[in-house]
Amino acid sequence: MNKPVALITLASLAMTAALGLNASHTAASPSSSAPPSGSITVSAAASLTDVFPMIATAFMKRYPGTSVKFNFAGSSTLVQQVIAGAPVDVLATASEPTMSKAVKVGFVGRPLLFAKNSMAIAMPAGNPAKISTLSSLNRSGLLVAVCAVSVPCGTAARDLLMRNSVSVRPVTLELDVRAVLAKVIAGEVDAGIVYVTDVKSVGSKVSSIAIPSELNVTTTYSIATVNESGNSTAAQAFVDYVRFTTSAQGIMRAYGFAKPW
Repeated sequence: MNKPVALITLASLAMTAALGLNASHTAASPSSSAPPSGSITVSAAASLTDVFPMIATAFMKRYPGTSVKFNFAGSSTLVQQVIAGAPVDVLATASEPTMSKAVKVGFVGRPLLFAKNSMAIAMPAGNPAKISTLSSLNRSGLLVAVCAVSVPCGTAARDLLMRNSVSVRPVTLELDVRAVLAKVIAGEVDAGIVYVTDVKSVGSKVSSIAIPSELNVTTTYSIATVNESGNSTAAQAFVDYVRFTTSAQGIMRAYGFAKPW
């Protein structure tokens, strides 16, 4: 009677060990033979502006001989820059489809998923337009900012509005989510559709409305090394650090990003 249970237990242990070995191998390659060193440039989605420098600080503490520089912009812009030959070592985008464009033309290595985000409505502090729900954005005369659909935050905003049958005529279409957030903070618009992490990052500078999960949409972040990197060892080490370490993933959680798995 106990044999089936024992077999299942052994199989489970074997699979766990195999997964552990696979993760360890991935995290160590290709820098297992020597610790990473030198400088790398990471092109990352604008919504990672606050969290990635914190992760880089932890990374450089673990690998004292390294230095990490950043280039933050809309994901689509970053992909175009990489394809155009920008001197970048790592690419991190706010959606899988955006990263796929770089993969298809052979400019990056195998992407890894490392975070997930969802949408929120941000208003100027005090919410002068008295917006209370997502459907409030239907109201005539409201000034609403969103990202252009060519970038992940715009695609997500479009999908969010369509999913909830909300009709909005934006007064501006921005090329990254931080541009939308800046217009909200400045009071140039009544509301903007941004990521929940953007709202968290600025605290009391904005008012916000959380969107229930059953009504919301999500986007998944990808990270990969750039094939023409001038420092492939450090680039791979950074990618592995972001995806596989509890330190980096803990920082992602602290900044409001969810697990993608």
